[in-house]
Amino acid sequence: MPNFKCKILKEIQLPFQKDGVEFLWLAKGENVNLLFTHVQQESFFLQIKKDNKKQEWLIKGEKHTKPSQIGYLQKALLIFKENFTQDIVCEAVALKHTRLIQKTPLIVNNIKELLDKIQDKKQIYIEIGFGSGRHLLYQAKQNPDILIIGIEIYTPALEQVAKLALSENLNNVLLIETDARLLLSVLESNLVDKIFLHFPVPWDKKPHRRVVGLNFANECARVLKDTGQFELRTDSYMYFSFTLETFLNFSHLKAEIAKNKNLEVSSKYEDRWKRQEKDIYDLAISGFGKSENLNKKQKFAIEILKFNLEELDYIKNNFKNNVFKGENFFLHIEKIYVKDKEIIIKIAFGAFYKPEHIYIRLGEHRTDFVFNEPFKTKENLKAIEKLREILYSYIKQ
Repeated sequence: MPNFKCKILKEIQLPFQKDGVEFLWLAKGENVNLLFTHVQQESFFLQIKKDNKKQEWLIKGEKHTKPSQIGYLQKALLIFKENFTQDIVCEAVALKHTRLIQKTPLIVNNIKELLDKIQDKKQIYIEIGFGSGRHLLYQAKQNPDILIIGIEIYTPALEQVAKLALSENLNNVLLIETDARLLLSVLESNLVDKIFLHFPVPWDKKPHRRVVGLNFANECARVLKDTGQFELRTDSYMYFSFTLETFLNFSHLKAEIAKNKNLEVSSKYEDRWKRQEKDIYDLAISGFGKSENLNKKQKFAIEILKFNLEELDYIKNNFKNNVFKGENFFLHIEKIYVKDKEIIIKIAFGAFYKPEHIYIRLGEHRTDFVFNEPFKTKENLKAIEKLREILYSYIKQ
């Protein structure tokens, strides 16, 4: 993450604008301040932290609000450094203008961008954990009229497969770095034709870390069309049997099982397992039927909260770092910052395996999300309802 350290921090006069970078307001915390920054239609925080022992300031991007392109953050740091600091101790913010441009149109920066791009797509395949991309690229070649979405958590894999797809003129590919469970939970119902999960990490000794679980199975069933199919391919019999047992919780489905089936394309892992004469298991699940659509009209409970200045002072003076665990969700009230007469609260929340981090602004007669509101997943809605209850209890003290 780009950053720099300095000995002297000048007075910050806001709002400030230069060369397309805007610094709009400052929220002060116990030992960290947040500077609301705007570059090229994107907003994020710069974090200003003082090291009292060394008498130095560290300025960097706040990791949970970082912009889609690192160049925006680099530019903001350089503008801040040039105008509000002296005596630079060290820095790692060299601006490369090429970083201001998205590397490839095949990689999307976030889930919202992906959702915008898949509107009106008639057929969609999803591959979870595509690795070297052999199977994903094969599907893209064989099905030029079908959009192939690849999900991976390793950036080098995304970049490498995107280059391969471009070199082969495959324009029906979209790649994203995210947790598959989060993406599935926000997709429209009855949208996807196939979901591939090939050679996932088996986690035989830690089954709770597996991608597959009852919630995952429910989301697969919801997002798949009534003619859709989920396909697992694995060298782990334990993972195979666990997945079958999980999907058998549904009252109606069709399961097709195969062992050591030869496909037209083979992953590097599969090649390795075959050389070791390991068995390969295939499981194809279909027949879920048509699912109900997501309820997009639901509102977050926090939107109805209103505070007066006395209540805001009470929240500020009695704030506590707390963690609350509910059924299938959690809420961690992490930090509080003060902006004039408003309060900024940072929280982590949602499902245990797919946490989100956001900032909420509490003001006189106004409560809202500082940046985009989170996705309306079941877990997120429950967590924000819990936050509303906690804040409401503050003002009723």
